[in-house]
Amino acid sequence: MPPRPDPGFPYHRIVDDLRSEILSGNLAPGSRIHSEWSLASKYDTSRPTVRRALAVLKSEGLVVTRQGQGSFVRSLPPVHLSMGGMHLRGDRRRSGRPGLIEQLEEQGHHPELVLDAVSVVKAPDYVAERLDIEPHADVVLRGELLVVNGDLMGTSDRYFPLAIAEGTAIAEAQPVPGGILALIEDPDGPIRRTMERSVDEITSRLPTEREAAKLGIPRSLPVSRLLRTGYDTTGTAIEVREALGVADRYEFRYEANFR
Repeated sequence: MPPRPDPGFPYHRIVDDLRSEILSGNLAPGSRIHSEWSLASKYDTSRPTVRRALAVLKSEGLVVTRQGQGSFVRSLPPVHLSMGGMHLRGDRRRSGRPGLIEQLEEQGHHPELVLDAVSVVKAPDYVAERLDIEPHADVVLRGELLVVNGDLMGTSDRYFPLAIAEGTAIAEAQPVPGGILALIEDPDGPIRRTMERSVDEITSRLPTEREAAKLGIPRSLPVSRLLRTGYDTTGTAIEVREALGVADRYEFRYEANFR
């Protein structure tokens, strides 16, 4: 028996029912939602009302639309990231490949870090503070895109003091052979530093208009922002990484040793 139509705001009932079905798992990620005609008939309402309801779910990040195909439950690939020291230890450091990429491959994903841009910029205040350099000093910025299974999952901006990165492969607009960590720690290389620790700061917030457009998400969908400052054995800050990802696509796991 179809639900009794709400004479005031019938789209509320559609939104509530579909949201409950999605969050409960009855409508699985990637599954197709009933057509506008079908929903309009079920709820005894018009197609514009159905479209309005679907727009609400899309703004919440629960639904995506594909031209000519209809509306689908947004797929949420389970990405689990270990934020402890595991991905920087021993074999991971010697492999010359980013620990993030290796973690995702171990989970059965097909990840790729795409170099987006390399340039010399003025350090934002929060970067200058963490690198302990003068405000608006020049830094090398390497922008990267994280693509997982063909979908853009996040962005990463990596800032390096100009005094450290200038004249090295870090400042070149191409991938760094063997990885940036290996370059920094190469005893015969131009930097010759040993990385010892990092400090992570994680916040969740709504994206800016520019961030939402780049990630292809509505501005109502929260993002997670990771600021990671890497230090060498002398306590000098070598890098600040600002990573941004859609909040519900990640699960962060921290490991801490008490001794």
